[in-house]
Amino acid sequence: MKTSITLNHKTILVTGAAGFIGYYLVKRLLTETEGSTIVGIDNFNDYYDVSLKEWRYRSLAETKANGGSTLIFERGSLEDKAFIDRLFIERRPDVVVNLAAQAGVRYSIDHPDAYINSNLIGFYNILEACRHSYDAVTDRDAAQDVQDTYRGVQHLVYASSSSVYGGNTKVPFSEDDAVDHPISLYAATKKANELLAHSYAKLYDIPCTGLRFFTVYGPVGRPDMALFSFADTLTRGEKIQVFNYGDCKRDFTYVDDIVEGVLRVMCGAPPRGKGSDGLPVPPYCIYNIGNNHPENLMDFVHILAEELMSTGVLPDDFDIEAHINLVPMQPGDVPVTYADTSKLERDFGFKPSTNLRDGVKKFAAWYREWRAT
Repeated sequence: MKTSITLNHKTILVTGAAGFIGYYLVKRLLTETEGSTIVGIDNFNDYYDVSLKEWRYRSLAETKANGGSTLIFERGSLEDKAFIDRLFIERRPDVVVNLAAQAGVRYSIDHPDAYINSNLIGFYNILEACRHSYDAVTDRDAAQDVQDTYRGVQHLVYASSSSVYGGNTKVPFSEDDAVDHPISLYAATKKANELLAHSYAKLYDIPCTGLRFFTVYGPVGRPDMALFSFADTLTRGEKIQVFNYGDCKRDFTYVDDIVEGVLRVMCGAPPRGKGSDGLPVPPYCIYNIGNNHPENLMDFVHILAEELMSTGVLPDDFDIEAHINLVPMQPGDVPVTYADTSKLERDFGFKPSTNLRDGVKKFAAWYREWRAT
């Protein structure tokens, strides 16, 4: 039984708020909550074009909030412990959603420091800040009866990744599967996040939920991911590289479905309780959020080309076959991702459902406008 949390009249901290998923999540929080303070943080690093992050930030700043909810935006990095500690002391968040991370499987091969700093040290700083958010609560049970008393972080939701499944051959991937053999540093850091969160949930009774995202795509997405990267390459008239000679499948998940899943999970924290040893039974859960329908990469490429042609980004006679270069698998990649979403459906009554054609169509329409700016 989940502990129900209303998001109205709460302080909600979202890290990576100028990132792809963070942008959509903050926008929905602003427009759908009442009387809440949304604290967004981002370091605007240059892993990809900063102008896209700045665009997202401006869009959020211009969003008309609902019911008195407000946005406070701060620039800073997770690995800056003093910054994170000050933020928690000053803002006293009730719910924390940690989306900030150094992303990208291939980038981790040549830039390992970025992953250690952001994904490990940064996440540790978030966990420590959540832990110490309870320091001012002398009697939590009594405090629960006092509406205006801050009770510390009620729920930490954090982004994990389907990459933790590594080279698992059993599909679909279930949260109960062993994930002990990551094949990239990025995946290893995400698995480490799950282990760290579990230990903090056990030791300090912090309700923690990790979300394993599967190949998120959509408008205003990351330029390093296939959808955006392929679109850029094709519009330049160049060839795209399709790995594993096209023999790959991905569980493409539209960003609106991801955010809907995040919002539902935020409202249902794992319950606290005591074990036979008198210590907390860790209030801890993991969920997949994926489309539960892997698509062949070559089908994805053809759908993208067709939708870019339909919006006029590519000419009607564009020959996609002449713009494909089939190459071997890249280190750290896997041939298939496929989410078992039955646990998410059971606990939250939700399953992503946006089909690939509809999602790519929305991206193509946005991409045409983006290129015109």
